[in-house]
Amino acid sequence: MTAEDLEKPEPVISADIPCAPAESAPSEEPSLEKEIADLKDRLLRALAETENVRRRAEREREDTAKYAITGFARDVLPVADNLSRALAALGDARGKDPAVDALIAGVELTDRELKAIFERHGIRRVDPAGERFDHNLHQAMMEVEDPTKPSGTVVQVLQTGYVLRDRLLRPAMVAVSKGGKVEAAPPSPANDPGHTVDTKA
Repeated sequence: MTAEDLEKPEPVISADIPCAPAESAPSEEPSLEKEIADLKDRLLRALAETENVRRRAEREREDTAKYAITGFARDVLPVADNLSRALAALGDARGKDPAVDALIAGVELTDRELKAIFERHGIRRVDPAGERFDHNLHQAMMEVEDPTKPSGTVVQVLQTGYVLRDRLLRPAMVAVSKGGKVEAAPPSPANDPGHTVDTKA
């Protein structure tokens, strides 16, 4: 040994120096993977639930906008019925008296304006005379023996029905024929898969 080697201090090994971590036990690895998979699953479920809530809220908002006038529209339907009855009752008096003619003109004008307002707001009449009975839009009040008409044909409309967009406001009250030849039902708008009427409003 040289003098230089003697002067150099020997390295000291301390017990406080951390050693490289030992590989984790094999039993911890699967539990961590299971926990990660569980957290991923919970996250995906939470995201799906959030998306469902958003879609449901959007659908409810659209329905509220489309059908907000449902109650008001139902309350106004008797006014439309009364205007139609007034016009039917005044029909024979036309041309006999200028005052009555002016009254008829005023009632006709009011009736036309009300129908235009209904149309603007998506309310349409259901007047099924001569059509096949459709339980989605019509309410049968009575049956009439009529061998000249196919069974199940609407032979008389007792009260006109109304639909707000695709939701039934009031069914048409009708008399239906019986005793005639039964015909196969033609495709009606209510049976068309692309067109449905909501009858639960």
